[in-house]
Amino acid sequence: MKIARWTDDAGVGEGFVVGDRVVPFPGGRRVSDVLAGGVAAARSLHEEVKDAEGVPLSRVRLLAPLVPASVRDFVAFEEHVEGVSAGVEGKSDVAPEWYEAPTFYFTNPHTIRATGDVVAIPDTRRLDYELELAVVIGGVAGSTGETLDPEAAASHIFGYTVMNDWSARDLQAREMKVRLGPCKGKDFGMTLGPWIVTADELDPFLDDDGFLAVRAEVFVNGERIGEDLVSNMGWPFPELVAYASRNSIVVPGDVLGSGTVGNGGCLGELWGLGRDIPPLEPGDEVRMVIEGVGEIVNVVGDRVPAPALPPARPRPRIRQRA
Repeated sequence: MKIARWTDDAGVGEGFVVGDRVVPFPGGRRVSDVLAGGVAAARSLHEEVKDAEGVPLSRVRLLAPLVPASVRDFVAFEEHVEGVSAGVEGKSDVAPEWYEAPTFYFTNPHTIRATGDVVAIPDTRRLDYELELAVVIGGVAGSTGETLDPEAAASHIFGYTVMNDWSARDLQAREMKVRLGPCKGKDFGMTLGPWIVTADELDPFLDDDGFLAVRAEVFVNGERIGEDLVSNMGWPFPELVAYASRNSIVVPGDVLGSGTVGNGGCLGELWGLGRDIPPLEPGDEVRMVIEGVGEIVNVVGDRVPAPALPPARPRPRIRQRA
């Protein structure tokens, strides 16, 4: 099953993609309702409306397939870490701590973009894409989503969507020197789409170790820049979800990105390996394709300068008011 949000002359619609048409959920339900109900309930809803006339996909504009409750993004591909660290530190280095547990950061759920959007960018000269597969969390009866083991975590994976974690590498580099972040190098935009494909649709791609062996590709202005198998990640998705829930909670509508795939999954990796590829510029088209899920396409928009802020002012560290 594929679940989508869209807009057309009738307004915003939410429902299933059935063949070459979109069909609204019955009873005015929204994507958030369907995620909370879980995959089995979604399948029953699909049976109700799968033969409805719907609206041709060609007559709607797809929106991001959900309004996330939160967005976590992992760094689960060793090859990506090798390449990016070479660009930042001058040599390829994967810290021993990377192997101990899957690391992630939280980013902004309010700047999610859709396929087809022109993505405005900050005042950066090192704009990059990041090709990822993301899981979308659904509801499971009787579970709070807290401190899950991998088996329980797998049941919380409702489906998958393509993710582009847009990155301003120059802004990010400054932020990371403060030993916190990334923040403004990342939170201006993230593309999700074109829809959510339910987890059962990708079961045929699971290898013997539980990794998803789906092909991921990225094209810039029609030229393929990167390609990888998602099964090259260091942990399968249920283990990422389990880690996210550890002493915490995952809820329906949470999005968890795989992190950037290797072999050109971002320009930063290629820069670290000495490849002379220019950063993205306004007008560039970025297309990402993940087997079994779909594709997202965006054009880089204009730079939007932000109001200037003064630097930190040295303070006397007086402990008592005058």
